[in-house]
Amino acid sequence: MPDPNPLPWGAQDRFQAHFIVRKNVGSSAVNYTAKTRLHTQGHFASKVVTKVEWNGHGGLSLKLNADDELNNMISKQSVKGATIYVEPTDTAVRIRGTWDNHISFGITPELFEIYDRIAGHIKSV
Repeated sequence: MPDPNPLPWGAQDRFQAHFIVRKNVGSSAVNYTAKTRLHTQGHFASKVVTKVEWNGHGGLSLKLNADDELNNMISKQSVKGATIYVEPTDTAVRIRGTWDNHISFGITPELFEIYDRIAGHIKSV
């Protein structure tokens, strides 16, 4: 007999794209950590991003906050698309968004351009 209350473990329908920038950050890893802080207007499905700030320590978050064109590009995305994380690993820096299911997973050309611009800032720090 099948279990009437199956456990929720196992393969999940969730995907996440990671963009990897090869950069040896060494002991200054904290300088390469950043996350968008979104200022929004509206509620639920009508919520829109009005302004983007970057939270983090060090030069990367300062550069990202100073790039008005980048922040304007991000503010045109949905709340889910505008939530961006930048995290260092041992030999690279990862740029990622949030988890999506198989229906809504994808990278638009606009989002790719945003990630590419962030990667340029990572390389220049």
